[in-house]
Amino acid sequence: MKIRSAGLLDLSRIEEMHRSSDVKLSEAEPPAARLWSLLSSTLSALLPLAQDTLIYVAEEKGKVVGYIQASGQPLALDLRRARVLQVLNLQVADEVDADEVAPALVQHLCNQALERGAMRLFVRLPDRDALLPAFRLAGFRQYATEQVLYSEKPRQRSDEYPLGIRPTRRGDDRRLYQLYRKVTPQGVSQLDRIEVVGFVRVQRGGAARPDTLQLMALPEHPLPAELADYGISLLGDSETPAWSSLRHYDSHMIDALRGRGFTILLTQLLLVKELAVRVPKPVREKGLVPSFG
Repeated sequence: MKIRSAGLLDLSRIEEMHRSSDVKLSEAEPPAARLWSLLSSTLSALLPLAQDTLIYVAEEKGKVVGYIQASGQPLALDLRRARVLQVLNLQVADEVDADEVAPALVQHLCNQALERGAMRLFVRLPDRDALLPAFRLAGFRQYATEQVLYSEKPRQRSDEYPLGIRPTRRGDDRRLYQLYRKVTPQGVSQLDRIEVVGFVRVQRGGAARPDTLQLMALPEHPLPAELADYGISLLGDSETPAWSSLRHYDSHMIDALRGRGFTILLTQLLLVKELAVRVPKPVREKGLVPSFG
């Protein structure tokens, strides 16, 4: 088996494998792997050979039998300078041994990413996904879990929204980062003051893609409930189902959505692999001089 960079002549085979995977997923219950595709990015949403994505194929007897794809965050980032990459797709053909092909593709991606100067590789996988061992073997470790919540028709419980809510404006990026640090376990004790206490963004769906709710709030009553109601109000009269993905430490927002018609569709594992470890410069030892007296 040979693993190499994808070329233009490989695209038709890659798209064929991608469509075949979609057909199989349409028959699966629950649609965990399909939702993983929605949560990340699908192949059709990217230019596979552009500078903002890496894609490698496994070839056996002249036929492509698998591929792996990763991208920088955000998209359109020059991967020659990217320090963090997200694995978007990993697929293996039915006629080959996935236990042999998948780990080889993951390891090749790790090696290539390290050569390009990347420090970390991230991936999200549904719990008990068949591809999980391929990432475990390559040294990926779990750093969080993520609950994916889904509702055919979200419902508000109140018209009371958080005081001071406003559209985002220039300069909010730093404040949002402070909020992120505040609501995550690592940053709870590291900040003294914070100006932004909540964040909500709605992205309209269409066709087979549901509306998306992105939420982040301090766990202070009644802020999560009010922010959830405000987010649902932004959906207006949309007839499209809605989903939101929240990490295990966002339990206050998970509870708020569950009280408004959302149910937990699946649990995902968030994995990371450290490709390079920073080693501090050694401290020069002081010479010891024997003392006689």
